[in-house]
Amino acid sequence: MTIEDAQQTVDAWIKKYGVRYYNELTNMAILTEEVGEVARIMARKYGEQSFKQDEENVELADELADVLFVLICIANQTGIDLTKALKSNLDKKTKRDKDRHWNNKKIT
Repeated sequence: MTIEDAQQTVDAWIKKYGVRYYNELTNMAILTEEVGEVARIMARKYGEQSFKQDEENVELADELADVLFVLICIANQTGIDLTKALKSNLDKKTKRDKDRHWNNKKIT
């Protein structure tokens, strides 16, 4: 599935099952909540915190997909083509950082 396909698929899903998009501010709050759920899993699976008994079956992949879904919703409702946006962002990063990371003694 391409990013364009994902945007179209989410849009079709919203129109069929979601009735309409939540407003942009509501989706921003939902995105923050979903990112928090990812952070919770990361802190417990890869960090020093431990899972509670009822949390052991949480799936990082599912939570990341929730983040992606809401991010796509925000892009769709604000008219952003994520394919173009990502290409542009990668171009910016390449121009700015092409040598920076290779010269970083902390990671090389």
